[in-house]
Amino acid sequence: VGSVTQSIWLGLLAGIAASVLLAALHAVLSIKYKIDQIISGTVINIFSTGMTSFISQKFLQVHQNLNSPAMFNRFPIPGLANIPLVGPIFFNTTFFVYVMFILVFVLQFTLFSTRWGLRHRAVGEHPKAADTLGIDVIKTRYIAVLLGGVIAGLAGTFLTLGSVGRFDEGMTAGKGFIGLAAMLFGNYSPFGALGAGMLFGFADSLGSKLSLLGSAIPSEFMSMAPYLITMIVLAGFVGKGHVPAADGEAYTKE
Repeated sequence: VGSVTQSIWLGLLAGIAASVLLAALHAVLSIKYKIDQIISGTVINIFSTGMTSFISQKFLQVHQNLNSPAMFNRFPIPGLANIPLVGPIFFNTTFFVYVMFILVFVLQFTLFSTRWGLRHRAVGEHPKAADTLGIDVIKTRYIAVLLGGVIAGLAGTFLTLGSVGRFDEGMTAGKGFIGLAAMLFGNYSPFGALGAGMLFGFADSLGSKLSLLGSAIPSEFMSMAPYLITMIVLAGFVGKGHVPAADGEAYTKE
Protein backbone atom coordinates (compact mmCIF):
# COMPACT_ATOMS: atom_id res chain seq x y z
CA VAL A 1 0.00 0.00 0.00
CA GLY A 2 2.82 2.38 0.88
CA SER A 3 4.54 1.68 -2.45
CA VAL A 4 1.41 2.07 -4.58
CA THR A 5 0.19 5.25 -2.92
CA GLN A 6 3.62 6.61 -1.88
CA SER A 7 1.87 7.67 1.30
CA ILE A 8 3.65 6.85 4.55
CA TRP A 9 0.43 7.25 6.52
CA LEU A 10 -1.63 4.92 4.33
CA GLY A 11 1.22 2.42 4.47
CA LEU A 12 1.23 2.71 8.25
CA LEU A 13 -2.53 2.20 8.47
CA ALA A 14 -2.34 -0.80 6.14
CA GLY A 15 0.37 -2.41 8.26
CA ILE A 16 -1.62 -1.87 11.45
CA ALA A 17 -4.81 -3.16 9.80
CA ALA A 18 -3.10 -6.37 8.67
CA SER A 19 -1.73 -6.92 12.17
CA VAL A 20 -5.12 -6.29 13.77
CA LEU A 21 -6.75 -8.83 11.43
CA LEU A 22 -4.25 -11.48 12.51
CA ALA A 23 -4.74 -10.48 16.14
CA ALA A 24 -8.50 -10.84 15.68
CA LEU A 25 -7.99 -14.33 14.26
CA HIS A 26 -5.81 -15.21 17.25
CA ALA A 27 -8.43 -13.80 19.62
CA VAL A 28 -11.26 -15.80 18.05
CA LEU A 29 -9.26 -19.04 18.09
CA SER A 30 -7.99 -18.68 21.65
CA ILE A 31 -10.90 -16.89 23.35
CA LYS A 32 -14.00 -18.14 21.55
CA TYR A 33 -12.84 -21.61 20.52
CA LYS A 34 -10.45 -21.99 23.47
CA ILE A 35 -7.53 -23.26 21.40
CA ASP A 36 -4.23 -23.22 23.26
CA GLN A 37 -2.68 -19.78 22.73
CA ILE A 38 0.75 -21.21 21.94
CA ILE A 39 -0.72 -23.44 19.23
CA SER A 40 -2.84 -20.62 17.82
CA GLY A 41 0.07 -18.18 17.81
CA THR A 42 2.43 -20.70 16.21
CA VAL A 43 -0.06 -21.56 13.45
CA ILE A 44 -0.70 -17.89 12.67
CA ASN A 45 3.03 -17.17 12.67
CA ILE A 46 3.72 -20.01 10.21
CA PHE A 47 0.79 -18.94 8.03
CA SER A 48 1.97 -15.32 7.98
CA THR A 49 5.54 -16.32 7.12
CA GLY A 50 4.37 -18.49 4.24
CA MET A 51 1.88 -15.93 2.93
CA THR A 52 4.35 -13.03 2.97
CA SER A 53 6.95 -15.25 1.28
CA PHE A 54 4.45 -16.13 -1.46
CA ILE A 55 3.48 -12.49 -2.00
CA SER A 56 7.14 -11.45 -2.07
CA GLN A 57 8.11 -14.03 -4.70
CA LYS A 58 5.04 -13.58 -6.90
CA PHE A 59 4.71 -9.82 -6.79
CA LEU A 60 7.36 -7.82 -4.94
CA GLN A 61 10.39 -9.47 -6.55
CA VAL A 62 8.79 -9.29 -10.00
CA HIS A 63 7.54 -5.72 -9.72
CA GLN A 64 10.11 -3.70 -7.77
CA ASN A 65 7.88 -0.64 -7.84
CA LEU A 66 5.61 -2.52 -5.42
CA ASN A 67 8.46 -2.78 -2.94
CA SER A 68 9.72 0.78 -2.73
CA PRO A 69 7.53 2.65 -0.23
CA ALA A 70 8.01 6.18 0.98
CA MET A 71 9.77 6.25 4.35
CA PHE A 72 9.45 8.24 7.54
CA ASN A 73 12.35 10.66 7.86
CA ARG A 74 14.34 11.23 11.01
CA PHE A 75 13.07 14.10 13.10
CA PRO A 76 15.76 15.61 15.37
CA ILE A 77 14.53 17.38 18.49
CA PRO A 78 16.31 20.77 18.67
CA GLY A 79 18.85 20.92 21.46
CA LEU A 80 18.29 17.38 22.70
CA ALA A 81 19.60 15.80 19.50
CA ASN A 82 23.02 17.35 20.15
CA ILE A 83 23.53 15.70 23.53
CA PRO A 84 26.66 13.52 23.26
CA LEU A 85 26.03 9.78 22.91
CA VAL A 86 22.39 9.90 24.05
CA GLY A 87 21.11 12.57 21.65
CA PRO A 88 21.66 10.78 18.32
CA ILE A 89 20.11 7.59 19.70
CA PHE A 90 16.97 8.89 21.40
CA PHE A 91 16.35 12.38 20.00
CA ASN A 92 17.31 12.11 16.33
CA THR A 93 15.12 9.31 15.15
CA THR A 94 11.83 8.53 13.40
CA PHE A 95 8.19 8.96 14.27
CA PHE A 96 7.98 5.32 15.38
CA VAL A 97 10.54 5.60 18.17
CA TYR A 98 8.95 8.72 19.64
CA VAL A 99 5.53 7.03 19.57
CA MET A 100 7.05 3.97 21.23
CA PHE A 101 8.31 5.99 24.19
CA ILE A 102 4.96 7.75 24.53
CA LEU A 103 3.11 4.43 24.41
CA VAL A 104 5.32 2.95 27.12
CA PHE A 105 4.46 5.77 29.54
CA VAL A 106 0.78 5.75 28.58
CA LEU A 107 0.48 1.99 29.02
CA GLN A 108 2.39 2.00 32.31
CA PHE A 109 0.02 4.62 33.68
CA THR A 110 -3.21 3.12 32.34
CA LEU A 111 -2.39 -0.46 33.34
CA PHE A 112 -1.35 0.33 36.90
CA SER A 113 -3.09 3.60 37.77
CA THR A 114 -6.54 3.46 36.18
CA ARG A 115 -9.72 1.44 36.54
CA TRP A 116 -9.39 0.38 32.90
CA GLY A 117 -5.96 -1.09 33.59
CA LEU A 118 -7.14 -2.81 36.76
CA ARG A 119 -9.90 -4.53 34.79
CA HIS A 120 -7.48 -5.74 32.13
CA ARG A 121 -5.02 -7.07 34.68
CA ALA A 122 -7.84 -8.73 36.61
CA VAL A 123 -9.03 -10.81 33.65
CA GLY A 124 -5.52 -12.17 33.25
CA GLU A 125 -4.95 -12.75 36.95
CA HIS A 126 -8.30 -13.90 38.34
CA PRO A 127 -10.92 -13.98 35.55
CA LYS A 128 -13.54 -15.74 37.67
CA ALA A 129 -13.28 -13.11 40.40
CA ALA A 130 -13.40 -10.37 37.76
CA ASP A 131 -16.53 -11.94 36.27
CA THR A 132 -18.14 -12.04 39.72
CA LEU A 133 -17.50 -8.30 40.05
CA GLY A 134 -19.32 -7.65 36.78
CA ILE A 135 -16.34 -7.32 34.44
CA ASP A 136 -16.98 -8.75 30.97
CA VAL A 137 -13.97 -11.08 30.79
CA ILE A 138 -14.46 -12.14 27.18
CA LYS A 139 -14.93 -8.59 25.86
CA THR A 140 -11.98 -7.28 27.87
CA ARG A 141 -9.70 -10.02 26.57
CA TYR A 142 -10.77 -9.30 22.98
CA ILE A 143 -9.93 -5.62 23.46
CA ALA A 144 -6.53 -6.46 24.93
CA VAL A 145 -5.59 -8.77 22.06
CA LEU A 146 -6.70 -6.27 19.41
CA LEU A 147 -4.76 -3.45 21.08
CA GLY A 148 -1.76 -5.76 21.12
CA GLY A 149 -2.29 -6.19 17.38
CA VAL A 150 -2.16 -2.41 16.90
CA ILE A 151 1.17 -2.16 18.73
CA ALA A 152 2.59 -5.19 16.90
CA GLY A 153 1.52 -3.57 13.62
CA LEU A 154 3.40 -0.40 14.54
CA ALA A 155 6.51 -2.45 15.30
CA GLY A 156 6.32 -4.41 12.06
CA THR A 157 5.61 -1.36 9.92
CA PHE A 158 8.66 0.34 11.42
CA LEU A 159 10.92 -2.19 9.68
CA THR A 160 9.65 -1.29 6.21
CA LEU A 161 8.69 2.38 6.56
CA GLY A 162 11.11 3.52 9.24
CA SER A 163 14.21 1.38 8.89
CA VAL A 164 14.85 -0.74 5.77
CA GLY A 165 12.61 0.90 3.19
CA ARG A 166 11.41 -2.36 1.60
CA PHE A 167 10.11 -5.80 2.47
CA ASP A 168 12.52 -8.74 2.63
CA GLU A 169 11.65 -12.30 3.52
CA GLY A 170 12.63 -13.11 7.09
CA MET A 171 13.46 -9.49 7.83
CA THR A 172 12.03 -9.71 11.35
CA ALA A 173 14.57 -12.45 12.20
CA GLY A 174 12.59 -13.58 15.23
CA LYS A 175 12.35 -10.13 16.81
CA GLY A 176 8.77 -10.85 17.82
CA PHE A 177 9.96 -13.71 20.00
CA ILE A 178 12.59 -11.44 21.52
CA GLY A 179 9.68 -9.09 22.29
CA LEU A 180 8.00 -11.91 24.21
CA ALA A 181 11.25 -12.49 26.08
CA ALA A 182 11.42 -8.76 26.90
CA MET A 183 7.89 -8.92 28.30
CA LEU A 184 8.83 -11.88 30.53
CA PHE A 185 12.11 -10.33 31.63
CA GLY A 186 10.33 -7.04 32.24
CA ASN A 187 7.92 -8.82 34.59
CA TYR A 188 4.85 -7.91 32.52
CA SER A 189 5.49 -4.19 33.01
CA PRO A 190 5.83 -1.68 30.13
CA PHE A 191 8.78 0.00 31.85
CA GLY A 192 10.41 -3.36 32.49
CA ALA A 193 9.82 -4.50 28.92
CA LEU A 194 11.35 -1.24 27.66
CA GLY A 195 14.50 -1.84 29.68
CA ALA A 196 14.74 -5.44 28.51
CA GLY A 197 14.12 -4.41 24.91
CA MET A 198 16.90 -1.83 25.08
CA LEU A 199 19.26 -4.49 26.46
CA PHE A 200 18.44 -6.91 23.65
CA GLY A 201 18.55 -4.09 21.10
CA PHE A 202 22.00 -3.08 22.30
CA ALA A 203 23.20 -6.65 21.79
CA ASP A 204 21.73 -6.69 18.29
CA SER A 205 23.30 -3.35 17.38
CA LEU A 206 26.64 -4.35 18.89
CA GLY A 207 26.75 -7.48 16.77
CA SER A 208 26.02 -5.50 13.59
CA LYS A 209 28.58 -2.79 14.35
CA LEU A 210 31.37 -5.26 15.19
CA SER A 211 30.70 -7.11 11.93
CA LEU A 212 31.00 -3.86 9.95
CA LEU A 213 34.22 -2.95 11.75
CA GLY A 214 35.82 -6.19 10.64
CA SER A 215 35.97 -7.94 13.99
CA ALA A 216 37.91 -11.21 14.10
CA ILE A 217 34.80 -12.87 15.49
CA PRO A 218 32.80 -14.55 12.66
CA SER A 219 29.75 -12.54 11.57
CA GLU A 220 27.51 -15.54 12.28
CA PHE A 221 28.44 -15.35 15.95
CA MET A 222 27.79 -11.61 15.93
CA SER A 223 24.31 -12.24 14.53
CA MET A 224 23.70 -14.72 17.33
CA ALA A 225 24.52 -12.19 20.05
CA PRO A 226 20.99 -10.88 20.82
CA TYR A 227 19.55 -14.38 20.90
CA LEU A 228 22.32 -15.72 23.12
CA ILE A 229 21.88 -12.84 25.55
CA THR A 230 18.12 -13.45 25.50
CA MET A 231 18.57 -17.12 26.42
CA ILE A 232 21.15 -16.36 29.12
CA VAL A 233 18.98 -13.67 30.69
CA LEU A 234 15.84 -15.81 30.63
CA ALA A 235 17.69 -18.85 31.97
CA GLY A 236 18.49 -16.87 35.10
CA PHE A 237 15.07 -15.23 35.27
CA VAL A 238 12.67 -18.15 34.76
CA GLY A 239 10.71 -18.85 37.93
CA LYS A 240 11.65 -15.56 39.58
CA GLY A 241 9.14 -13.23 37.95
CA HIS A 242 5.41 -12.89 38.53
CA VAL A 243 3.35 -14.45 35.76
CA PRO A 244 -0.40 -13.68 35.76
CA ALA A 245 -2.18 -16.67 37.29
CA ALA A 246 -4.52 -17.15 34.32
CA ASP A 247 -2.00 -16.27 31.62
CA GLY A 248 -2.76 -18.30 28.50
CA GLU A 249 -5.78 -20.00 30.03
CA ALA A 250 -9.15 -19.97 28.29
CA TYR A 251 -12.12 -18.82 30.34
CA THR A 252 -15.59 -20.31 30.31
CA LYS A 253 -18.36 -18.21 31.81
CA GLU A 254 -20.43 -20.23 34.25
